[in-house]
Amino acid sequence: METNQLHRGRLIDHIQLVVRDLEASRRFYTAVFATLEIPLGGTGDDYFWADELFVSTASSTAAQGQLTGRHHLAFQAKDRATVDAFHKAALAHGGRDNGGPGERPYHPGYYGAFVLDPDGNNIEAVFHGAAQRNVPSVVVTF
Repeated sequence: METNQLHRGRLIDHIQLVVRDLEASRRFYTAVFATLEIPLGGTGDDYFWADELFVSTASSTAAQGQLTGRHHLAFQAKDRATVDAFHKAALAHGGRDNGGPGERPYHPGYYGAFVLDPDGNNIEAVFHGAAQRNVPSVVVTF
């Protein structure tokens, strides 16, 4: 029997986006995830996933035939340079600018960039400033 591992955060177990054009979304997310050092976890004819994000077509059984609405997803970046690279990669792979890299007033040290993905979802990369994590992620083995 094969052993699998999932890495999970503390609040979100998973998010599913149901998209009109899977290949456009696959190109977009593959590029931005590469800048964030997040590999695709799996892919199929009507879906792909990475960590907590599952992206599928409306015809996928998991989608129940419905496109999702506009969402805001924020991905963690390890530093400001990664936020900058995320924004550049997103724009080069079908994203539209929704707020270039820069400091935001949310809290001291908050540095983020916003883009709209091919379906209009507001996608952000954020670096919260210098901090130390106790672990990189929660590991679920099954």
